[in-house]
Amino acid sequence: MPQNTKTRRKPNIRISQSDHARLSALASTFAARNPDASDELVAELERARVVADGWVSAGTVRMGSTVTYKPDTGDRKTVTLVYPGDADISKGKVSILTPIGTALIGLSAGQSIMWTARDGRRHELLVLGVSHPALEDGGTDRLAPASPAFAASL
Repeated sequence: MPQNTKTRRKPNIRISQSDHARLSALASTFAARNPDASDELVAELERARVVADGWVSAGTVRMGSTVTYKPDTGDRKTVTLVYPGDADISKGKVSILTPIGTALIGLSAGQSIMWTARDGRRHELLVLGVSHPALEDGGTDRLAPASPAFAASL
């Protein structure tokens, strides 16, 4: 008897025009060296709603964001999403070309996504909060948490 497996729909994501352009170029550059990672990133970019740079909300994961999330495997984790050359797992800097990096891009606080690790296992993560590096004018973005009702339910 066939097993009834329901595929969960991925959440809506938003990506800024500049991140979309840079990440599209990155995916093209890495297509020959790492086709799986490149294909996953392209798939996320294709399903994303591309918006003007100033129209990505503070609670949305973009390049350089620091993300606190809860994986299905345990305690919450905090990582910063970076380009491959800046990746350093010992400092919590995760490359966009890793499965978890690709899964995080464009998500907002309160959203969850199913993603596949390099070993083929499926996982789910829930974004708890997103913060961004200091702005060029000297200001900083603050952590943008999920709604109070959602946070209280954790």
